Amino acid sequence: MTRTIDVSTDRLKPDRDTLLWAGLVVNTELILTFAYLLLADVTVTEWRYLVFPFVWINLSVWALVRTRPSADSSRTRYVGAAIAVGYFLLLGYVGGLFQPGLLFHSHGGGAGAHTHATGLRISWLPPGWGPALLYTGDLVQLNLMPYKLVGYLTLAYLVYDTVLETAGSAVSGLLGLVSCVSCTWPVIATLAAGVAGSGTAVAAAASEWSYTIGTVAFAVTVLLLRWRPSLGSLR
Repeated sequence: MTRTIDVSTDRLKPDRDTLLWAGLVVNTELILTFAYLLLADVTVTEWRYLVFPFVWINLSVWALVRTRPSADSSRTRYVGAAIAVGYFLLLGYVGGLFQPGLLFHSHGGGAGAHTHATGLRISWLPPGWGPALLYTGDLVQLNLMPYKLVGYLTLAYLVYDTVLETAGSAVSGLLGLVSCVSCTWPVIATLAAGVAGSGTAVAAAASEWSYTIGTVAFAVTVLLLRWRPSLGSLR
């Protein structure tokens, strides 16, 4: 069965209700941010870091509201779900949402084998970054920042929708590879610091711009996965 994929730019055009809700959301985010800055009594030198999480969250909400997956068969749904779950686990691991626990980082026994605080705790970071749910255990460590958790779940959901709509096509795999840019750039920055040396200009630039480039890559990826343009539509 052939399916027609809508590549019209109308899928990206906001209506009046969407604009009203967007204004309400942005105003709420501004109030929460200024309230946090007043109550936490902190000084911010890079305001862009306060904006990045909201870019992830707002784009995620917009994409989720406008995405309605449909499948031709149960098998396609199962395959799409399996790919989406695996993709989310990959994003979560590479992006730092979860990592191996203390048992996998211990080097030998002795009194100093476990020096990290274990258990569940909440870190009251700026809105979007937090409140972050942190957990340190023997088997797994969790660092669940709201913007990353929402963003990676959204990418996985959009990949699921893409697989259903392009079943049997290489397009879904190609877009999935593009999506991974947003989560692998911090890894590239870390590798650059390790190879070039932490004091070099290359390492400093990679670290400074990792969140900026990651956010831009995330935004572009969400738009591509929602729009899914063909070569004909780009002409």
